[in-house]
Amino acid sequence: MNKPNENVSDLRLAALLPDTLLGNVLRPISPLLDKILGIDKLHQLYVKGDLWGREKQDFSERLLDQLGVRVFGVDDVLAKIPKEGRCVVVCNHPYGMVEGVIIAKILTAYRADTKIMANLGLRVFKEIADYFIFANPLQPKAAINTSAIKQCFKHVDNEGLLVVFPAGKVSSFQDDRQRITDAEWNRIAIQIAVKKKAPILPVFISGTNSKLFHKMGQIYYRFRLLMLAREMVKLNEHPINLVTNNLIKPKQLNVFNGIESMNDFVRLQCYLNDETYLTPWIEDDRTVEFKYIIPTANKNLMTQELAALPEEQVLVKFKSFTVYNGYQHQMPTCVQEITRLREITFREHNEGSGEACDTDHFDATYMHLFIFDHENEEIIGAYRIGQTDLLQKDADISKLYLSQIFTFKPEFINQNQPCLEMGRSFIVAEHQNSFHGLLLLWKGIGAYVCKNPRYRTLYGTVSLSKLYDPRSVALINEVMITEREGVEAKSPFEGNLHPEAQDFLKANSVTMEQLSAMVEGIEVDGKDVPVLLKQYYKLGAKFHCMGIDINFNHTPGLLLSVDLPKAPEKLLKLYLGKDKDEYLSYTE
Repeated sequence: MNKPNENVSDLRLAALLPDTLLGNVLRPISPLLDKILGIDKLHQLYVKGDLWGREKQDFSERLLDQLGVRVFGVDDVLAKIPKEGRCVVVCNHPYGMVEGVIIAKILTAYRADTKIMANLGLRVFKEIADYFIFANPLQPKAAINTSAIKQCFKHVDNEGLLVVFPAGKVSSFQDDRQRITDAEWNRIAIQIAVKKKAPILPVFISGTNSKLFHKMGQIYYRFRLLMLAREMVKLNEHPINLVTNNLIKPKQLNVFNGIESMNDFVRLQCYLNDETYLTPWIEDDRTVEFKYIIPTANKNLMTQELAALPEEQVLVKFKSFTVYNGYQHQMPTCVQEITRLREITFREHNEGSGEACDTDHFDATYMHLFIFDHENEEIIGAYRIGQTDLLQKDADISKLYLSQIFTFKPEFINQNQPCLEMGRSFIVAEHQNSFHGLLLLWKGIGAYVCKNPRYRTLYGTVSLSKLYDPRSVALINEVMITEREGVEAKSPFEGNLHPEAQDFLKANSVTMEQLSAMVEGIEVDGKDVPVLLKQYYKLGAKFHCMGIDINFNHTPGLLLSVDLPKAPEKLLKLYLGKDKDEYLSYTE
């Protein structure tokens, strides 16, 4: 038999017992304890698999094969890890032993410069000792831990890949959290990542040990250590999923104040990968066949309609762009083009109606505020705006589009004063990354309210496209909504939020920058929270409710309101311009 590795494991309790009084007492009964603790079965696997002295990668593959462990998600994890350069990987610790072998084998095959900071318990497998930097989590002040920390810093400093199980100990029932999970994470991984400016990848490892394991651990914590081998040999045909999202860059960490907060954030990002708490978007019952988009509107007719608008409906001019407001009866061709462009833009975000254009009966009663590029004779963006005092003259709330999504109670602001209901906003794809698109729309809104100062409040929804992960939407829902009185969703958003997220949000007041970091960590394409959501947030918006718009491809919409006179002075100057003071001083 080929034995290229001179290190050979001796999987007997007698060989593992220290030369102490307790060790000498237990040694005579160690064969019996081997059977009780499952060590004899582990030894049988070792013999059956011909593992003696095997090279570490060969040993790991044979051991996992003998255990019957099935690992999934490997390619997704490797795709997120840089092929070279410093990087830190952090994982939860559900089993205690096998996950260390799995991660070591997988990452070492991808990058030979991989080291894993691991519990001394894995020293039992001498063939794979070279994978690890050993530490003793049960004795935090032990000398071996100081040495281990120094080795970890040095390894990352040398551009290596480091793996850390920050809990240090196997997951168990935590009294303070009332569930089986990792104990508090050690901060060493974050300290290394911050000091060495290394990206960090949280990887969630699915599963847990048996109920008996956790019950015995609740009786006496050292029983968990004694039962680890028994749990390991029970994994036959057991699927273990490795799940990760995005590599967390130093700039994302830096929006959290202090190592403790950063540590909590990274732990949260790890547990958000737990697919047990992932509620996917509901598939449509029927396949939507998208109709062909209507032809581009006649440009000559559009320019004629715009030329005929009263001067007071010309709101803002900038270079070749002009912002107008008008109604369908004044400019039917322009509104037709707006509905065409809306459908094109919304389809790009999985929000299209599937019809030839995006329109309904509200287009005839709502005002349209839009940007027209005279140089190219085209519309580049628009808002559809409802003037609540005009629409509800007969107290018919059904004339408000958002009454289809929300039940507005008598105390909600749109029932008590003139408001502008903002909706159906878009910027065409060619201008979405430009500075002037959204700014011109908001300058147009500012110019309109200055001409109509009775409107002090804007309200509406920010659509959260189903291109967003449901976990992102659930976080946005939980973080942003603070003013829940006066309105209810007819079809509420029912996203599932991991208990770790609930714990985090209870303990922390999350800023917009921190929410952005969370969402960027989740989203496959790394996208941030919607730009429009940030825009409203900067204006001091209150966020009321999340509802599902069943008429808009079941898209979640976050209802908000802005008390415009109370917006930050800097933004009022930007959007209202020279008429700001007159607007602010207006009284009925």
